[in-house]
Amino acid sequence: MLTILTEKRTLGVNFHDECSPTALVWAPHARKLALVAENRQQYSFKRMEYGYWQCACPGLKPGDRYLLQINDKKELPDPASLSQPDGVHLASQCIDLNTIRQIKSESWQGISTAQLIIYEVHVGTFTQQGTFKALTQKLAHLKELGVNAIEIMPVAQFPGHRNWGYDGVFPFATQHSYGGPYELAKMVKACHDHCIAVILDVVYNHLGPEGNYFEEFAPYFTGKYNTPWGKAINFDDAWCDSVRRFFLENALMWFRDFHIDGLRLDAIHAIKDDGPKHFLAELSELVHMLNKKNNSRHFLIAESDLNDTRVISPIQENGYGMDAQWCDEWHHALHALLTGETNGYYSDFGKTSHLAKAMNHGWVHDGIYSQHRKKIYGTPTAGIPGERFVIYTQNHDQTGNRIQGDRLSKLTDFESLKLAATAMLMSPFTPMLFMGEEFAEQNPFLFFISHSDTHLVKKVQRGRKREYRDFMKNGDPPDPQDEETFKKSKLNWNFTGEPQKVQLFNFYKACIALRQSHPLFKQIDRHNTRAIDIKGSEVILFYRQHQGRSMITAMNFSHREQSVSIPGVIPEQWEVLLYSGHEKWGGHTPESEQQVIMQENEIASLALCARSALVMAVKA
Repeated sequence: MLTILTEKRTLGVNFHDECSPTALVWAPHARKLALVAENRQQYSFKRMEYGYWQCACPGLKPGDRYLLQINDKKELPDPASLSQPDGVHLASQCIDLNTIRQIKSESWQGISTAQLIIYEVHVGTFTQQGTFKALTQKLAHLKELGVNAIEIMPVAQFPGHRNWGYDGVFPFATQHSYGGPYELAKMVKACHDHCIAVILDVVYNHLGPEGNYFEEFAPYFTGKYNTPWGKAINFDDAWCDSVRRFFLENALMWFRDFHIDGLRLDAIHAIKDDGPKHFLAELSELVHMLNKKNNSRHFLIAESDLNDTRVISPIQENGYGMDAQWCDEWHHALHALLTGETNGYYSDFGKTSHLAKAMNHGWVHDGIYSQHRKKIYGTPTAGIPGERFVIYTQNHDQTGNRIQGDRLSKLTDFESLKLAATAMLMSPFTPMLFMGEEFAEQNPFLFFISHSDTHLVKKVQRGRKREYRDFMKNGDPPDPQDEETFKKSKLNWNFTGEPQKVQLFNFYKACIALRQSHPLFKQIDRHNTRAIDIKGSEVILFYRQHQGRSMITAMNFSHREQSVSIPGVIPEQWEVLLYSGHEKWGGHTPESEQQVIMQENEIASLALCARSALVMAVKA
């Protein structure tokens, strides 16, 4: 079965060169099953083993709509539907994956995870049009910026026309308001033609509440575990084999047929699986098999808040084999330091020593006590390559889950934004930008929905208020159902007349170009890096060394000018590669002024402006 899954999709309606279309549905408790086409023609299924039903569908064509009829009664959309053009409650649409697979870039060879510079995007708010096609019109901007991968928030069909994507209820179907499956395939091709990889955010820990008909067909869920969304997806209980197969086929489809490069797996700590082989390990094995078979470079990135290196450890070492994972604690250490916020989960952070540790180890809690969690938390990260940690100064969660969806540009000053960018992009980890941060977007990124069930809408509204308890002082969060909440979250691309936004964009470009071109970044090995917290100064020195080359990134997080001594540095042997305090980046120090690196009593010192970052290296 594993080999078959890497070759083609088997579930749902599929088209073939050599025979009529076929349909395969898992419905172990059904007594009778039929596919009802839009012309009311019916195709009767034959019961197979393990609860599957199969039928041939001669005459069914791509674009046709259909429903699945259970026991001569209910007619429901297909759980494995590839398209829901009329929404989550109505008919599914036939799509020919063979045609989708042909939409590809002939020159694209994939990308190494060690090279990734990721840019997170929400399709609906990235442009005014909110479509895949409109996104491709911004690829020139991303190419100029220097990022080489975009990470798209979930596109699985959700209720209505606006949603973050985590309420998806058809994992195989591409959101129709974004353009549907063919436009997604065209967008992926356009990205690859611009040498930009595509990472797709997928949700395998829950399904949304509206339009979720899965339990009408089979035991996709189990009451063994509780999750924030109710019953867990059934990865290890009775009938779990077919549930696992469903999501494995889904992941492989994105890679094999849509040519997606990587998947970002949402909140894997909520994927409950106590079976002999964890679902994620099985998925990793299949992806490795696919890569070997097709000489491809697909990869998996997990979101986890467990601080557990098992997630990114090899399968042969009893790990899950993920290629990388999100690193929230690096964000928390930086955010608390820049903003002074210490409420909620930020209570464990706020000192330069926390960020220095995060620069060295990825996360701060690596087996030490967490005051916020009231327990010892995390595992040591020794031996884990830096590229396996994805870090960010902001993302959709850390921005959108704030009561007013305010970005870092609203919470701190301009100099701090450049400091944050330097810390991220000079780190030994995989950096990820959140759309708009490169030009200090001022519009918020809020939580929004467009459910049709009024009772469900009220539940969501009340739930969001509860989630903000740790962070709310006064007022209520914006109404997620109100379309204005969605509109306020769209990027404002008209920033060319705003000097600071242009300067910040150019500063990001310079940081990314330095990371991509300097020889010291060719070897991403965090054993050759070291962050030091200069006590009493709020300054962190980050050293990078390899094969006789040396680089120092000095970061002043204080609100005053600092003079920092660096023993062993001879000023004339070093050059400034980037200084956020220079006038060209909106600072106050003329670039021609040679007083950034000085020498006092045979010891070099750095003159750092408040909230500034300096990158210097030994002259070649």
